Amino acid sequence: MKSLISVFRVIVGVLFIFSGLVKANDPLGLAYKMQEFFEVWAQSGFLPGLMHFMDGFALAFSIIIICFEIVAGVAVLVGWRMPLFSWLLLILIIFFTFLTGYAYLSGKFRSCGCFGDCIPLTPRASFVKDIFLTIFIVIIFFYRNKIKPALPIFISVSIITLSLIFSIWMQFHVLRHLPFVDCLPFQKGNNIAEKMKMPAGAIPDSTVITFVYDKQGQTVEFTSENFPDDFDDSLYHFVKRYDKIIRKGNAEPPVKDFVLTTLSGNDTTSALLGNPGYSLFLFIKDAASGGNWLQEFDKIHAAAAQKGISIFAISNNMEDNQPLLNKYTDITWIKCDVVPIKTAARTSPAILLIRQGIILDKWGIADFNEIPSTLSALNN
Repeated sequence: MKSLISVFRVIVGVLFIFSGLVKANDPLGLAYKMQEFFEVWAQSGFLPGLMHFMDGFALAFSIIIICFEIVAGVAVLVGWRMPLFSWLLLILIIFFTFLTGYAYLSGKFRSCGCFGDCIPLTPRASFVKDIFLTIFIVIIFFYRNKIKPALPIFISVSIITLSLIFSIWMQFHVLRHLPFVDCLPFQKGNNIAEKMKMPAGAIPDSTVITFVYDKQGQTVEFTSENFPDDFDDSLYHFVKRYDKIIRKGNAEPPVKDFVLTTLSGNDTTSALLGNPGYSLFLFIKDAASGGNWLQEFDKIHAAAAQKGISIFAISNNMEDNQPLLNKYTDITWIKCDVVPIKTAARTSPAILLIRQGIILDKWGIADFNEIPSTLSALNN
């Protein structure tokens, strides 16, 4: 039995460390996935006030969970303080199994974010994985008092402390410099227009347009195929319409809802992605009206002007970025939904070098100083 427990410890420890490191490569990805859970729960009526409150702390929760995954994995491998860490592991795996089980059984998620975007797992696969991990951890829990440290206490504590420091450093580094390994559809070398297409052989979602009307104070819904027999403009007052999914597809395009519109509302997506010359896409999520990055951006702006490279500032929030819009009048400002901006730019702001829709390079906010020299080296 002792050998079996050791095998379980290795499996659990390695999986926790691996899972934590993959997530640490992109902590914002886990934060966005947590916000997705909070939004679904809020819409279902489960403590909506608390869900909206927790939404604002998603990144902090993400960093803490990732740190704990890595530290717990190291602790179980070295066998340090197993009576304590076996409890913590049990609580964590119950929490993870609940999330993956909900994602699988509800059918509202295509992935649970267990291994980030680099290793996308279906909710079913994630749930099965967590079931097996739960069994392993429960066995470890019952034999926790018999597990002895594999190393001297000082060495064990040093290793665990270093793992904590490394996990924190790694996350804060990528939050400024972009992920070490970019597994997102806006990664360097990808053609954005191609990523907006459905994968070959994929079956899209089947939807039906649903109309919502107010009838004498009561809300009624119906589709175009089952209009009420007594429908009349004097009785029914239009409220809204929405697409209701009646059958989930088996895939979706890697890049969704990437629609670029001018300030006057014209769709300019195809024109920008088809531009044969170099372009810089400056992605700004929400508001970025000040900060040290502006000093570096002034140099980028000058280098781009010297090379005749157009700059397009893409944001979901024009109102709060009005000071920037007024300052850089020669830059074309573009509106876009926040979801693709989150996918394209893991820092705000971030800059992509584009030519005919192909991403030639990309930089996080901490690496803006590298851009002028890159632009200067480009052939006109």
